[in-house]
Amino acid sequence: MNAAPVAAADPPFQTLAELIRRHARERPEQPALVQGDVRLSYTELDALMDRVSASLQRDGLGPGDAIAICAQSSPRFAAVFLGALRAGVAVAPLAPSVTPESFASMRGDAQARWLFADAAALEALGESTDAAGCISFDGVAPGTAFDAWLMPEGARPRPVEVPPAAPFNIIYSSGTTGSPKGIVQSHGMRWAHVARGANYRYGPDAVTLLATPLYSNTTLVVFFPTLAFGGSVVLMAKFDAAQYLALAQAHRITHTMLVPVQYQRLMALPQFDAHDLTSTRFKFCTSAPFGAALKADVVKRWPGGLIEFYGMTEGGGTCILAAHEHPHKLHTVGQPAAGSDIRLIDDEGRELPTANVDAIGEVVGHSAGMMTGYHGQPAKTREAEWFDASGKRFIRTGDIGRFDADGFLTLLDRKKDLVISGGFNIYPSDLEAVLREHPAVADAAVVGVPSTRWGETPIAFAVRRAHADATPDALLQWVNARVGKTQRLARLQWVIELPRSAIGKVLKRELRERHIASGLDPK
Repeated sequence: MNAAPVAAADPPFQTLAELIRRHARERPEQPALVQGDVRLSYTELDALMDRVSASLQRDGLGPGDAIAICAQSSPRFAAVFLGALRAGVAVAPLAPSVTPESFASMRGDAQARWLFADAAALEALGESTDAAGCISFDGVAPGTAFDAWLMPEGARPRPVEVPPAAPFNIIYSSGTTGSPKGIVQSHGMRWAHVARGANYRYGPDAVTLLATPLYSNTTLVVFFPTLAFGGSVVLMAKFDAAQYLALAQAHRITHTMLVPVQYQRLMALPQFDAHDLTSTRFKFCTSAPFGAALKADVVKRWPGGLIEFYGMTEGGGTCILAAHEHPHKLHTVGQPAAGSDIRLIDDEGRELPTANVDAIGEVVGHSAGMMTGYHGQPAKTREAEWFDASGKRFIRTGDIGRFDADGFLTLLDRKKDLVISGGFNIYPSDLEAVLREHPAVADAAVVGVPSTRWGETPIAFAVRRAHADATPDALLQWVNARVGKTQRLARLQWVIELPRSAIGKVLKRELRERHIASGLDPK
């Protein structure tokens, strides 16, 4: 489904490094990065970026090279990322939570000439990490101390021309569904994210609070526009709901990005309503399913607009839901953004008529913001692409959805999570929605597991609310009485919490493996 025409021409391409240099000239004392007692003005950030860039050039790095960063969010993390971009060097931000095997695979795939790390990365680094290729932010991670590696104050890099097609960063998929893939995003793709920031009132007076990690694309789609428009970013190294609210009130935040589980924890705090959040202009959400009831609660109790982005790190199309403007569409992920072309295809790759509200298919998208491809994996890149009859390139999302009569997209499930039981398609999200209606259930996940009778059958893992006394059998009967015969759960288990990635995605593969390891046949 094509988006509405863009009302005005997009601004001409600029690099983030150029914009930060301009802010340093025009607003030298404006805070750019804040974390605890550490504050970097735009002048200080610009100078630190120069030193990083010059240091990389001294070491022989330039366009075509890459570095990796594996650390908690911090002003140094941000300055190294931005300084590398000024040198034309691509950045691979890596999650400290991965296994040493995955970490080694990602670092090798990125061909990172330097690795910048802190104590948070020690487990991922493992014992075999060569300190010779590392820069240590904190003296705990192995390698040369950051301050000793850095060129002296006043160092300036050689100017580098960075075209829109040049690699900006390599974002690695979480690896929750297999081997992580390096998603190469260009400067032009990032510029598309920045350009749309004009719609959300970013500016020099903007203060964005970020509690998701800087290695996550979820964070970066808000982090970069804030700096591009001259605002201030307040960083949290780790999310804590009570601390988040204290910071939000103290800094009079205007923008934030949170994943659904963080919204859930914030809204559940008894002291939430006691905090003054009236400075908020926009709150954003992406990366994981965002329940309609939770959206409604956020809209009701938290001032400012609530924007849900639906899209992929790989890019393609984006759907946007302005939840505060469409209270009757909270079950959807919104309409295609300006410049996005979102369509549906069937299992054979044939385009489906999106005007038909009964059409259900895989979501594919095209826009100005699309990955170049998976780093070093042309076959995987081809698997992720779909081309229409005219040869126009789209990115496959792996999500199953349908459009309503108003052009709003409803997601039914991940294609890989679809359960085919006895020949019938079962969407886990439907069953999860029913489970969350029960007063004893705080959270739930449904996965398909092998069954000798049906080939595959759905089972559920649920988190029990405090003081609830429902038994698994009673809850199972309650759910099965409310769903179709072919949708019935074969088994339900209480769990203390659902396994999640650092940005809140439920790790369904872990749940499937947990069940299979139990040796139980759900029949």
